[in-house]
Amino acid sequence: MLDIQLLRSNTAAVAERLARRGYDFDTARFDALEERRKSVQVKTEELQASRNSISKQIGALKGQGKHEEAQAAMDQVAQIKTDLEQAAADLDAVQKELDAWLLSIPNLPHESVPPGKDETENVEVRKVGTPREFDFEIKDHVDLGEPLGLDFEGGAKLSGARFTVMRGQIARLHRALAQFMLDTHTLQHGYTEHYTPYIVDDTTLQGTGQLPKFAEDLFHVTRGGDETKTTQYLIPTAEVTLTNTVAGSIIPSEQLPLKLTAHSPCFRSEAGSYGKDTRGLIRQHQFDKVEMVQIVHPEKSYGALEEMVGHAETS
Repeated sequence: MLDIQLLRSNTAAVAERLARRGYDFDTARFDALEERRKSVQVKTEELQASRNSISKQIGALKGQGKHEEAQAAMDQVAQIKTDLEQAAADLDAVQKELDAWLLSIPNLPHESVPPGKDETENVEVRKVGTPREFDFEIKDHVDLGEPLGLDFEGGAKLSGARFTVMRGQIARLHRALAQFMLDTHTLQHGYTEHYTPYIVDDTTLQGTGQLPKFAEDLFHVTRGGDETKTTQYLIPTAEVTLTNTVAGSIIPSEQLPLKLTAHSPCFRSEAGSYGKDTRGLIRQHQFDKVEMVQIVHPEKSYGALEEMVGHAETS
């Protein structure tokens, strides 16, 4: 969710940056919600001040024997209590509407990101190496992998399309690659290895922005025999759980950066990709990944991003 203070202090600038990534921020709607919020808050403060003032008078009136006036003041306080309850409900409704909307708004692009309407206008930052040329007809990973244990038909038999069974040397390589990446990040790059749950609550996915925007891309589960438990979700990446290990916490600056890594399966429904990239290990519903996360001071976040790119490239 975007920083509400940034939105309030510089709405036009936020709208301009969001427009660069093709998002039309409704400033009029935001201003209207803010005006409603401020109005209710002002009303609440006025009611609280009146209640406190009148409450102080009640004891004095009783002491002076002015019981009818004291009763009238008590009736006023009772009415103010009702009005405050209504104001609290109004404020809660405005805040819920604002929060639900802000959760659907994308992050601001970095200042260095060039504008572009779609991927055709992406700018190539750098190229490493030169694509090889072959004097024979090359095979893709499907043709190469099937004789070695990459079994797409077996995955479809068990779970449907976009699932894969690995056996033998391919399964061993799959395991070894994850171990290699974990060892590299922990022993060479200073990350702390984690093992985290694969099933999380909706609030966890809100914390990293998957909900509510990408609900269709998630697998959800219910706990058998426990009707009191709300719907939970299979993680689309360990970034979700690693990032949320510090959710709701204040990390002392001297403890930063926190470098976290984990190996986990990832589950994605790939809604909207029907018929796309159906051959091979592209757009799988289940795949494994070694994730890196750094918790850093906001002013150092872009440098941390570049460092993590380097860690991935030099593995």
